[in-house]
Amino acid sequence: MTRAAGHTAGSTGVGAVCVLMASVLWGTTGTAATFAPAVGPLAIGAVAMGLGGLLQALIAAPRIRREGPRLRAQKGAVLVGALSVGVYPLAFYSSMHLAGVAVGTVVSIGSAPLASALIERVVDGRRLTHRWMTGAALGLSGTVLLCAAEAAGSHSGPGARSAGETVLGVGLGLVAGLTYALMSWAAHRLISRGVTSRAAMGTVFGIGGLLLMPVLVATGAPLLASWSNTAVGAYMALVPMFAGYILFGWGLAHVSASTATTLSLLEPAVAAVLAVLVIGERLPLLGWAGIGLVVGCLAVLTVPTRTTARSRATFTGSATTAPRDAVAVAGPGTSP
Repeated sequence: MTRAAGHTAGSTGVGAVCVLMASVLWGTTGTAATFAPAVGPLAIGAVAMGLGGLLQALIAAPRIRREGPRLRAQKGAVLVGALSVGVYPLAFYSSMHLAGVAVGTVVSIGSAPLASALIERVVDGRRLTHRWMTGAALGLSGTVLLCAAEAAGSHSGPGARSAGETVLGVGLGLVAGLTYALMSWAAHRLISRGVTSRAAMGTVFGIGGLLLMPVLVATGAPLLASWSNTAVGAYMALVPMFAGYILFGWGLAHVSASTATTLSLLEPAVAAVLAVLVIGERLPLLGWAGIGLVVGCLAVLTVPTRTTARSRATFTGSATTAPRDAVAVAGPGTSP
């Protein structure tokens, strides 16, 4: 019996909660970065994901050693995940720098579910369920409204951005969304092949962290220029990246990668609210409507259904007859 076959409705719910908690932590990164304006986006991305990834690898070192043969057997997934970890933060923070916190976050995270579903469809042959498509449609509609609301306000006032900056920022956001989906898929593939979540995340993020070290050395001097800059860098590495991705790894042990990336749509909503409450940005009514749609998406994907209850009963009665990912929350490969 595969690890995925052992999912129950309860464990899937726990996995969903872990992903949502990680998304809340990630939603603080854009606001935190504004407290270190002298630090460039490349340095922020490198210190956050680089040091956070190396710390994950250090904590997981004993498990990585024990599970070395399984990791080597899946070296393709490890390589894809590590390269994605190396590219994602650079594209993500550059996108926020050019297009704004809310727009960069919305595009990066909002495009990830579609990329993730396409990867799972092409590589793993998973089908898309009606429930997942409904949730994704709500979430993506919400992110589009958020993006439109923030973009409309970004071209006026002293902090106005040029159209070229916004377009480039959106393009980098799409790159971030693709690499986020790829690293989620790679981690989930390792876990579904018998690697523990800690070893999988530690390996992928540890190698990715090493790839980011040259960028940190080249761009990270401003991080040491003041205590506030150093504090921001430490927070980014320890809280949203280290703790957040540990939670995300636990979540990936119980839900599919496409479901995890869809649940992560909570992140841009959190980012937008914090931008209003902490930074003082104004969010038009259209933006609040977008947040409402994102909340609706999360409700569709996380509220248990009778199907998951029946699947749990089937699993309890005969574990060998439980279908693979039978009760994964609304992800491709689940019952519609």
